[in-house]
Amino acid sequence: MVSTKYNERIYLSSPHMSGNEQKYIKDAFDTNWIAPLGPNVDAFERELASHVGVEGAAAVSSGTAAIHLALRLLDVKEGDTVFCSSLTFVASANPIVYLGAKPVFIDSEPETWNISPQALELALHDADKEGKLPKAVIVVNLYGQSAKMDEILLVCNKYDVPIIEDAAESLGSTYKDKASGTFGKFGIYSFNGNKIITTSGGGMLVSNDVEALKKARFLATQARDPAPHYQHSEMGYNYRMSNILAGVGRAQLEVLEERVRARRLIFDRYYRELAHIPGMQFMPELVNTHSNRWLTTLTIEEKEAGISIGELLEFLAEENIEARPVWKPLHMQPLFEGARYYPHSQSDNVSEQLFKKGVCLPSGSNMTEEDQTRVIQCIKKFLGIES
Repeated sequence: MVSTKYNERIYLSSPHMSGNEQKYIKDAFDTNWIAPLGPNVDAFERELASHVGVEGAAAVSSGTAAIHLALRLLDVKEGDTVFCSSLTFVASANPIVYLGAKPVFIDSEPETWNISPQALELALHDADKEGKLPKAVIVVNLYGQSAKMDEILLVCNKYDVPIIEDAAESLGSTYKDKASGTFGKFGIYSFNGNKIITTSGGGMLVSNDVEALKKARFLATQARDPAPHYQHSEMGYNYRMSNILAGVGRAQLEVLEERVRARRLIFDRYYRELAHIPGMQFMPELVNTHSNRWLTTLTIEEKEAGISIGELLEFLAEENIEARPVWKPLHMQPLFEGARYYPHSQSDNVSEQLFKKGVCLPSGSNMTEEDQTRVIQCIKKFLGIES
């Protein structure tokens, strides 16, 4: 086995600073805008809304907070249901539970790995028959790939159910030349440290409903009523982004397109080097879409490839390389035991198969060609393939 003594760790997706962040941070310090809110927050909201082509945006403390606010704005309450993609990180669904509502999970489909329009239609049909349509559908754009928004919009509009587009992983991606995250009533982005751009921690709620965004900002600042004293008529949250972090976000947004190009190049190189290997199938890119390729992901048929995925991940970890399985579907999580779930079809449970076979490879935009070569060589070595 190759010694890792002199090998620096290769991360799945580490923060990548542009070098211009300090300018905006210095402005915040020079003007003493240290606390939440301030000129950087206002500008970051305007700049991101303009970049993705929506009327407005509200900068908040996380993508999770943005989903929570979107659900509040849609009047989700205890006893309501909200449909949600199953193949996603738990943060997509936790806010449903915050509000006492019940999640119903929808399977993926194979062309995008995202929410299955046919499973969604069946779930909405059943809910309509039962007289309990969901208050919203949370559509997740996994690993930068857009879901089939035309089909999803068609079925949701049929039942008049609003969409929250969870674009936490897909900022910079497009569907038919329109920005990911801008198709639903609300869209959300995440600026967590591992995302395509980062504010270290933070998120954004976007919408063409400017009045709803005003309410979101009100709720996100503890729902303080306009009064000379501290008065509160409804429950709010401490969810606003700080002026310092918004400055980091402004600098990061300036290089978003560069980050997308870098990650797509990383995907292309992995594909060139590994796609010919029996049993390996990379995450597809839907026609008329442009994925930011936030993470390079692939499935491995263990029998065909002659390997164990668990052993491959262990081997990479021993070589100081971070790689992971794809998200464990939420309907399989102990937290959501007993939740209703709709598979893609009676004979095809796509999300469970993707979890069983899927692997995420290091894909950070600051990854050097030398580091990527090291990952590729380690995979080939594990497979017994000469480089």
